[in-house]
Parts: sequence; structure tokens; C-alpha cells
Amino acid sequence: MSKKLSGFPEWLPAQERVRQELIATIRRAFELHGYAPLTTRSVEPLSALLSKGGDTDKEIYVVKRLSDPPEKPADLGLHFDLTVPFARFVSENRGKLSFPFRRYQIQPAWRGERPQMGRYREFLQADIDVIGSENLHVRHDGEIVRLLAHTVALLPIPRVRLGVNNRKVLEGAYRALGVEDIVATLRAVDKIDKAGRDKVAEMLSTQGLDAAQVDGVLSLTEPDALSRSFDHPMYREGRAELDTVLAACDDVEGVVADLRIARGLDYYTGTVMEGVFPDHPECSTVCSGGRYDNLAGGKARLPGVGASIGVTRIMGYLDHLGLLPERPGSTAQVLVAVHSDDTRGSSEAVARSLRARGIAALVCHKAWGYGKQIGWADKNGIPYVWMPARDGGAHEVKDVRAGSQTPADPSSWRPSEG
Repeated sequence: MSKKLSGFPEWLPAQERVRQELIATIRRAFELHGYAPLTTRSVEPLSALLSKGGDTDKEIYVVKRLSDPPEKPADLGLHFDLTVPFARFVSENRGKLSFPFRRYQIQPAWRGERPQMGRYREFLQADIDVIGSENLHVRHDGEIVRLLAHTVALLPIPRVRLGVNNRKVLEGAYRALGVEDIVATLRAVDKIDKAGRDKVAEMLSTQGLDAAQVDGVLSLTEPDALSRSFDHPMYREGRAELDTVLAACDDVEGVVADLRIARGLDYYTGTVMEGVFPDHPECSTVCSGGRYDNLAGGKARLPGVGASIGVTRIMGYLDHLGLLPERPGSTAQVLVAVHSDDTRGSSEAVARSLRARGIAALVCHKAWGYGKQIGWADKNGIPYVWMPARDGGAHEVKDVRAGSQTPADPSSWRPSEG
């Protein structure tokens, strides 16, 4: 028996049906708001991934052919998110696209991090992005936050608190405090929910910040942080952008300002957002995103803003919390019984008639007694068992849940709703 690979989740059919329902709901929400589907390749040049990866450089899975000489260094890697390949795709196809370009992407990504609850080495993300040519108004940031909040509210999950910040607010405040290593400070602050205030203070001190600077940085993580002001133009710009985004979402439940949010990836430059289950603090972020100025690089600026829903992470949390909706393992609505192997053809004909009208039907694999065939249907969550006509009699359908059995016509019968 092969050893189970940690961090590469596989779901039983009943669980996979829940996952597929999550995907379908997310897709419908994205398309309802006018976002176009996109699929990009799984690999990117390693140099591009390393330049955009922030803390993920040691987590990238490299790709090599078995026939490559051992001494040949890998030059490709599996993408660790969907934003980097999306930006590259837009840059390569700029002349074929109309801006602002809105797309959604539901694909796996890979990170070689330590597996734990909600964190996997292979995981499915559902992304939305708006990308512009040269400029992209901050109102699109509000559009993304609203759509993200709308989408997660449709999912069968605990309520989500969507915190919003702007990295210009943080960077401007840090510069006003005399902090020089902005990126390292942002990364330290981004760990405050996991590591705690004291640990982050220690990290900042190790980075060379004095006591006053540490206190100033940490003051931005307090509940009344928005009541403070810092004398720096970047801070004022960030506050204006944050106020615009919050105003666009003032009627959206669960969207709040949270200056603790920094996001660890280097490419975020303005708005940043994170969604969590506030009633389940043991669970980490379930959705996130932000603004980037020119992720694709090159002479032409391609600013964008996007968000990602962690489908696999949500599945893991629901499983952990015992909140995975119950679904039958089979997709069939009807099990067509088989009287005998000699009459299997009549059962197959009934199934074909039902399928032609969009009713999922499965012919029983064995000509057991009716009781055993009904029991097999019940075990697999199939709500109806069809008894084909024989000896000049009528077709009948048994409702396994209700226990009732009624005559039926394969050309017109439909399952009851509910």
C-alpha cells in the first residue's frame, strides 16, 4: 500500500460533492458580476516566481524532467498562487484584451510549506482580479471587496469577517516613525494574530527598531488605530484610499477596517484584505487579496486588484469543525432495478429515457431481490428506485425516503422537489 502524502488532500465522493458545490456557487457569483473565466498554465519561470514570492522562495516546487542531467538547474516551478501567472498572461496578451479586464480563475496552486490544519501543499484557489492599463481607480478596490463579501456570504460556511487595510497607511506611518526596513516590518506585523503582540515586538526590536518605534508600529494594531494620525504624505494617501473602499462597502455586513492586516507577499502596494471566521479563532484566513501596482513588470504599467478564496482551506476547516454538509456519495436520482440478467435491457431502456430528460439514473449492477436493491440505493443516497414493468404490468417508482410506491411512466415521470 502506498504511503499517504501529507498536504495533498483527497476527498471521499460525498465530500467532493460539497467541494464541487462550493466551486459552482463561487463561479456563479463571479459570472453574475461580469467576470470572465481564465485558466493559465501550472508552471512559470522560476526566476519570475522567486522575484514575486516574498517569503515563499523556499516553498516553491521546482519542475525538472527525469531525463534532465542532474547538474542542470531547474528553471521552472509550480505557481504558488494565481495572481503571478495572471499578471504574466495579461502582459503577454495585452493587445487582445479590453481594459479594465476582469477575470476569475479556479485552479490549484502548490507550496511546499509544513502541512497543518487549513494549510496544504496542493490547494484549490478561486481568484478574481480587475487589471487596468496604466491606471486603475481605487473604486475597483471597493468593487473587489464587495464581490468577495457577497460571494462568501453565499457559501454554506460560518460567517466571515472581512478586514480591510491599506499598506500605504502602514508604510506612511512607519516612515513617519523613522522605520527604514518597511518590508520586514510589514511581514512582522502580518504575524501578530499568530505570534502575538510580545513576539512581534521582539521581532521588531531584533530588526533594529527602538522602543518608541516598536510602540508606534504596534499602536497601529490597536482597535482605535484609525483615530491616530501620522504626518506623512503616503499615510494621508493611504487613508483616503481606505476611506473610499470602506465607503463603497458601508452597506455590506462583515466588512470592517483593520490596520493589523499587512499581507506578507511583496507585491501588494495599497488595499489589502483578509477574511476569517470570527466565531472560530482557531481557523486562519479563508480569503484574502489586495492591490498591486505593476506585478507583471515591463514598461507598460498594469495595475490591478484581486482577491482569492481558499476552497481547499475552507473544506479543511469545515471538516475540522464538523460542519461539512452531508451529501450522498452517488449523483444518481434514480436506481433502476433489474428483475433478472435476461431483462437487464428493459432496465437500461428506462435509464436512457430518464437521462434524456435530464434525470440522473443508474442501473443496478446486480439482479438482487428488490429489498436488497432498495437497501443498496438507500446506502448510496439514491432517493428513488424504479421497478420496470413486467408481465404486462405498469412501471412503478419507490420513494426510498417516504416508503411510498406509485405507478410511473418513463417518458413523463419527474422526481418531486425538495
